[in-house]
Amino acid sequence: METLAVHAGHGVDAATGAVTEPIQLSTTFERDADGGYSRGYLYSRNHNPNRNGLEAALAALEGGAGAAAFGSGLAAVTAIFQGLSPGDHVIAPADIYHGTANVLKQLFAKWGVSASFVDMTQLDAVQAGMTPSTRLVWIETPSNPLLQCVDIAALVDIAHQHGARAIADNTFASPMLQQPLALGCDMVMHATTKYLGGRSDVLGGMVVSRHDDEHFAQLRTAQLFGGGVPSPFDCWLVMRSLPTLPARMQAHCANAQKVAEFLQAHAKVSVVHYPGLEDNPFHALAKKQMSGFGGMLSFEVHGGKESAMALAANVEIFTRATSLGGVESLIEHRASIEGPESKTPQGLLRVSVGLEHADDLIDDLAGALDRCG
Repeated sequence: METLAVHAGHGVDAATGAVTEPIQLSTTFERDADGGYSRGYLYSRNHNPNRNGLEAALAALEGGAGAAAFGSGLAAVTAIFQGLSPGDHVIAPADIYHGTANVLKQLFAKWGVSASFVDMTQLDAVQAGMTPSTRLVWIETPSNPLLQCVDIAALVDIAHQHGARAIADNTFASPMLQQPLALGCDMVMHATTKYLGGRSDVLGGMVVSRHDDEHFAQLRTAQLFGGGVPSPFDCWLVMRSLPTLPARMQAHCANAQKVAEFLQAHAKVSVVHYPGLEDNPFHALAKKQMSGFGGMLSFEVHGGKESAMALAANVEIFTRATSLGGVESLIEHRASIEGPESKTPQGLLRVSVGLEHADDLIDDLAGALDRCG
């Protein structure tokens, strides 16, 4: 994986010998004298050298037959659901990323696509939720924001028994920690904004398909006709970060483990949601299907929303901001981000553990906990 991260999709520039690929900003490309496009490029919405490289890299890292890049994670999610037809049904997790829930509830419900949100940690609940019109089982593991883990292989079996596809959002884990396609998923999705970009400076999304089949062709059609593609510069930014992804994920995991253990032992913390803790209910499953427990965690403090907001107001190294996967550590009161319909506990803070020294992060949280009353 380390070698793939450095070399997949990368290449020496044929024109100059440059080791780092140039950014090809051109929106259009010259035709041959006979009207053809022998060099493979017509218009940047169709194809672009930077996007082609990024798609090849992510397909290699996830072990897929092909990949399609989009301008954001939610653009990738939307393109997947655009492959459904009116009357189709989706099974999705109860602890789903609120942005994906909004796509299903606000956009596709109007198109006659229905969705059931079930506790996917209970396989019987998933089995009971399947209907003759279920076409897609949407998997998120670890989940956002409770870090619940679900059995990918078992969910794939249920989906395929009913003629449905299984698609996993692998954003929290990255391909370094988890391989959904190897566990049988039909597609895997990423918000490349997060760990793949790794710098909090680029939006993007990616879908990798296990097979180059009709469903992937539909995704390509949504990419081409919908036009929600990333810019060449955005693709270049993600490609710039991929070679450091294995090392970064190793450091994120190590820091998150130390922070989680500190929080678990603190008297003002009621519960820590992190599968790396041995007494976490998802520890054994995460250990089975992941090579590391990730850089994301959430925790709940005694005193509810007031105490949680006070803690977040008193940090000095952590930044109070949404998103995740960057080199800097972020903390946020998740329920207030999700809005009035949020089911997230009001005392919960979600943390993206960055690459600062773990002792500094722990000292920062310790001081904020002391100051929040």
